[in-house]
Amino acid sequence: MASAAEQMASNLSWSTFGKATELRQRILFTIGLLIIYRVGTYIPVPGIDGAELRQFMEDVASGLGGVVNLFTGGAIGRMGVFALGIMPYISASIIIQLASAMVPQLEALKKEGEQGRKKLNQYTRYGTVLLATFQAYGLAVSLESGGLVTDPGWFFRAACVVTLVGGTMFLMWLGEQITARGIGNGISLIIFVGIIAEIPGAFAQFFESGRSGDLSTPVILGVIIMLLATLTFVVFMERSLRKIHIQYPRRQVGMKVYDGGTSHLPIKVNPAGVIPAIFASSLLLLPTTISTFSGADAGPVMSWILTMFGPGRPLYLLFFAGMIIFFTYFYTHNVSFKVEDVADNLKSQNGFIPGIRPGPKTAEYLEYVTNRILVLGSAYLALVVLLPEMIRTQLAITAYFGGTSILIIVSVGMDTVQQVQSHLLAHQYEGLIEKSQLRGRKSGGTRKPRKGPARR
Repeated sequence: MASAAEQMASNLSWSTFGKATELRQRILFTIGLLIIYRVGTYIPVPGIDGAELRQFMEDVASGLGGVVNLFTGGAIGRMGVFALGIMPYISASIIIQLASAMVPQLEALKKEGEQGRKKLNQYTRYGTVLLATFQAYGLAVSLESGGLVTDPGWFFRAACVVTLVGGTMFLMWLGEQITARGIGNGISLIIFVGIIAEIPGAFAQFFESGRSGDLSTPVILGVIIMLLATLTFVVFMERSLRKIHIQYPRRQVGMKVYDGGTSHLPIKVNPAGVIPAIFASSLLLLPTTISTFSGADAGPVMSWILTMFGPGRPLYLLFFAGMIIFFTYFYTHNVSFKVEDVADNLKSQNGFIPGIRPGPKTAEYLEYVTNRILVLGSAYLALVVLLPEMIRTQLAITAYFGGTSILIIVSVGMDTVQQVQSHLLAHQYEGLIEKSQLRGRKSGGTRKPRKGPARR
């Protein structure tokens, strides 16, 4: 028999959405800030030679340029003020999360509640400034080396660093505002909108290759079917989970005795989400970005890195898969699903897994189950990320289609839809409560509420 929440969820409709004024305001607020983000991608950094930059991005569109341009929403292709995107903040937050799992001082802050969380957020902002400054300076030097600057020098470097770091910090502020006053996760939505905005251009370039005869019609249809199949597969895997049976014994609270109950502990096939793919991409693209912008002035070491670790190269694919698998295990066990904490929470709630002793034995069992699940989860992540890359390289497709972008689109889309449904359910609950209160007043007639004893 369906629960009350499931029955209410099945009754959600456009009329319900129209009555939820707070949700509508949140959605409009989110759309407004995302429009500001898209406008900022078209404001260029001062001192850039636009013609040379366009020619350069066309030359590298099928490789690194397509990868970076997709994740920045086209900002780096136009060298806009948001050219660095939100990636420095994501990298800093991942580093702080990993450090809080390994450094005792940061782990203690994590357990302090709201004050500790604010302190960790402050450290994340400091880390974002440092990473953004380092990347902005490296990008400015690379632009000068590639001959893409009208007036190279220290003035251009300073202006470029200030502009790009300011743009990243403004994006971070936009993301926090969307999370607090809008709908969905602001940082994820910024990446999501950037990818969605570049997809029409990528498809137009892809179909142009078919019209010019570079790609045959069966190849075009095969790639489209592969993308749809990958999208369906990602949705299925992101919703897949393993349920572990939890038993709660009978307990007595005061004079009342509560019967024991059963529940389940859900473990997703991919507990780490898209974080391993993003972190692996950031580490692999950093040296390749510098070597690509350096062009002919690159030394022998950078030239070798560009040759061997370019997108689609065998060594690139091998290291990419290895780093995805490593970060899937590392991030899951240290951040997203710490088996010791889960076992302690179950023990404090008097819950236990049938046949498993509470405490360390439960942690060992959960670690055993998680390791077996992550074999499938890490392989799934590596397959989704690398399969489109290999097909694109083998078919010499100039447009960029990446598995990481598909993962981000699916995960962010599912999370946003879930939050919208939660707001609609909350609105329905509020409406039911108001109706019940009105009925109670009507049934009570004009009876006045009983007053308490007067104070002397």
